[in-house]
Amino acid sequence: MSLPISRRAFTIGLAGGAAATALPTTPASALSTSALPASSGQAPAAATPFFSETTLWDNAVDPLASYFVYGLAVLPDDTIIACTEGRHEVCDAGPHDLLIRRSTDGGLTWTPTQAVEPSVGGQSWANPAFVVDKSTSEVFLFYNLCERLPENTSCSSDSGTVYYRSSTDGGVTWSPRSSLAGLFDHFPYNWAMHGPGPGHGIQLESGRLLLTVGHRTIITSVPAEDRKYGASSIYSDDHGRTWKSGGEVPLGPALPQVGESRLLQRDDGTVVLNTRVGSGGDWPHGYAVSTDDGLSWSLPVMDFGAGLFNGVDMGLTRYTGGPGSTDVNRVLLSRPDSPMRWNMTVAVSYDEKESYRYSRTVYPGRSFYSDLARLSDGTIVLLYGCDGELDGSPRRVSVARFNLEWLTQGRDSLATGPGLTRRDLDLGHPRLPVQAVGDVVEYPFMVGADGQYELWLRYFRSADGGLVTVAVDGLAPRNSTIDLTSFRGDGYDVLLLDQRRLLPGRHTIRFTTTGAGRGGGTALALDRLSLITAPAKPDVREELTVDNDTLGFETVGTWNSGRSIPGYYGFNYLTHAKGTGTNLVRYRPAIPGDGRYEVLVSYTADPNRASNAKYAVRHATGTTTVTVNQRVRATPDNRTGEWLPLGIFTFKAGLAGYVQLTDAADGFVIADAVRFRRQP
Repeated sequence: MSLPISRRAFTIGLAGGAAATALPTTPASALSTSALPASSGQAPAAATPFFSETTLWDNAVDPLASYFVYGLAVLPDDTIIACTEGRHEVCDAGPHDLLIRRSTDGGLTWTPTQAVEPSVGGQSWANPAFVVDKSTSEVFLFYNLCERLPENTSCSSDSGTVYYRSSTDGGVTWSPRSSLAGLFDHFPYNWAMHGPGPGHGIQLESGRLLLTVGHRTIITSVPAEDRKYGASSIYSDDHGRTWKSGGEVPLGPALPQVGESRLLQRDDGTVVLNTRVGSGGDWPHGYAVSTDDGLSWSLPVMDFGAGLFNGVDMGLTRYTGGPGSTDVNRVLLSRPDSPMRWNMTVAVSYDEKESYRYSRTVYPGRSFYSDLARLSDGTIVLLYGCDGELDGSPRRVSVARFNLEWLTQGRDSLATGPGLTRRDLDLGHPRLPVQAVGDVVEYPFMVGADGQYELWLRYFRSADGGLVTVAVDGLAPRNSTIDLTSFRGDGYDVLLLDQRRLLPGRHTIRFTTTGAGRGGGTALALDRLSLITAPAKPDVREELTVDNDTLGFETVGTWNSGRSIPGYYGFNYLTHAKGTGTNLVRYRPAIPGDGRYEVLVSYTADPNRASNAKYAVRHATGTTTVTVNQRVRATPDNRTGEWLPLGIFTFKAGLAGYVQLTDAADGFVIADAVRFRRQP
């Protein structure tokens, strides 16, 4: 039986009018394929995919203890400059040199290491970040000098002063050091640490040079929650002769912290500050927007569009398109696609970083900070740390070179384009915080051409988000149920609802509040419906993982945290001695659609573990208990964890299904993570 549509909901759905909304087509400059040459009438050939990699620094060969935190610049003549902190000891606040290597042949060969700032008397030079003036070819290298208070015995600095040098000969020689001391004194947060970037800044369409700087108070005797982690911008409108302070990203409860950041100017001219917001375990990234070229910033929000991954400095760069361009908009993102620092992955976005359609693992092993750049022929350059035995320090620094064809596995090329078209329906971001169960919001829209469409929904997750079901023309899409509850902070997320044929004419999409989300609220906030046609499927991972510190994890009793035995997913695992079953954990996913799901569990194996850990799987037709011998290792995964399948079960969409584990066993019971992998 169809649910009634309230008068309020109907008005919102029709935007106060009487006709269905036609989906506007995104301009050709943003998403269309490249035009064919008029002379031949044939499509240009895509380039052959290629990939190559070179190690720039390796602490097993080179003299210093660690090479960590990176900056990357490509000059107009394709000279590449890579910079790292050369750490004399494995310590954020220890003696650091600033080291560079250069390439003038597209990254095939590299000059020997050059110290731009050698450590003298234990100086700690840190946070390299480049800004290139494309009109003059001058490159600026920003960094800071970090210092600890005498009573600080930790490996974190209390204060940092920003300096910069510049080069007009491609990094062969550098100007004397200039200081930006005092530039941030007007901010009212008692900020003492000022760290550029790291990575690189950008040059705006106006010619302005723009860079981010992260800030915090001293750490000595200041609790972590009072350190006022933040970020601001600096800029130059005179080709780097003078530098001024822009605005700060507003501090507040929206994000746990704002810090290491990258910049992107979107095709509409606005500037996005993309930031790391945490460390350890799964996090989204965050962002703020400036409409005045960095002089002020919006309140920051979470961005779930790239998924959850380790809180880490990530690479972000425009590949093609942007303001005034007729080319396809492409933005690249690099990060360890894992809750810990493993599995370096690069992804490409066609909607100005709101979602990432294609991605590929560059290196499945331990991976750290990264930065991205592009050469004039389209070659992508990725600089990243990798390998080693420590969570916080890589063994090697590698530079990878590859093209778009390799990254997208032939689904996009500079010659032919991705073949995407997109039409958007603005849902108006109506925030309805007092939705009752059964409330409905419906949006009509028109489709002009018969075709196979991907239906993508962008929505807002909040602490009081509700459980919502979706219907398109009265039918449930493949992903029909969404929990709008946020995780770690409020922000935007995207979901592929379905891939289906739509005939020309009027269609409707309906959202029904069916219950409380896992945070207990019923708020509804919708942003946009996008219809995309494409010759190739997107990289969508149809699985949900509930870890021991994420949304959907529940405990009864006291479980202890552990990290001593490897093989766990994410930051840690929980453990409990053998008991009677009164202590338990429950993993409750938000199942997006009715169907069959393989359930897998991760644990760390050891002889003192339970040989009979009992996982109770609550599914659509009942409860099935599966006994697992946690003394035997399971199968490792690139994204961490060692996984054992419990079986394939049918689940109904929503929050009814779960997996439960108790302490009723003959040894220590390990509660790590549970994964629900949807079957075709």
